[in-house]
Amino acid sequence: MKDLNVRQTIDAELEDLRRSLLSLAGQAGQAVKNGLWALCNQDRILAREVIDGDDRLDRQTLEIDDKCLLFIARFQPMAQDLRTVSAISHMAVDLERIGDLGVNVAKFAVKLAGKPFVKPLVDLPRMGELFQEMLDGTMRAFINGDVDEAKGACALDDDIDDLERQVFREMLLMMMENPRIIEEGTALITVARTLERAADHVTNLAERVLYAITGEVASASSFRRPRGSRDDDGR
Repeated sequence: MKDLNVRQTIDAELEDLRRSLLSLAGQAGQAVKNGLWALCNQDRILAREVIDGDDRLDRQTLEIDDKCLLFIARFQPMAQDLRTVSAISHMAVDLERIGDLGVNVAKFAVKLAGKPFVKPLVDLPRMGELFQEMLDGTMRAFINGDVDEAKGACALDDDIDDLERQVFREMLLMMMENPRIIEEGTALITVARTLERAADHVTNLAERVLYAITGEVASASSFRRPRGSRDDDGR
């Protein structure tokens, strides 16, 4: 009976950790989404809200880390329990960094607000959609123990990389033709690179999910297109 009670306590605390991680993932993803929306719609107020919310994300990350350490100290977990709590601890760090990248996008939204865009923003919103699809799929994979969905999230990173390179090439050509747009063009290139970095953090999350489920170390590159077949311009 005592072992049963301990198991029930462990399961309850693991579920609390999962809920905390899902909450953090939701807020980190929202930071990127809102930052990008603020940029595309030149919404300074929303951009400021994203920037001001950064401290809350930092606090949540620290709280999850503290909970993970306390869980390990109390229960000295082994096997899948240990892999799960270790994954949660590491995933929280990546999610906090994703939130930071959303803040960076929001800062560019403030900087560019009121200025005409050098071109209609098409690729950046698409990158944001793919990023959210990756993040949502990875978190579902974590909750459901779904290996295939975690692998699928990794594969989407190729599409985001293709779009980032497309933005870079297009902006570079436009700036060469019209040096007066260099500031705005460089800002959009940096936003694209920021979204690409956010997606890279999601692949880190997916790798942690796969390890938690299978106990085997996985590399996201194993589930992506072979490097030679990607739209690679050598950068």
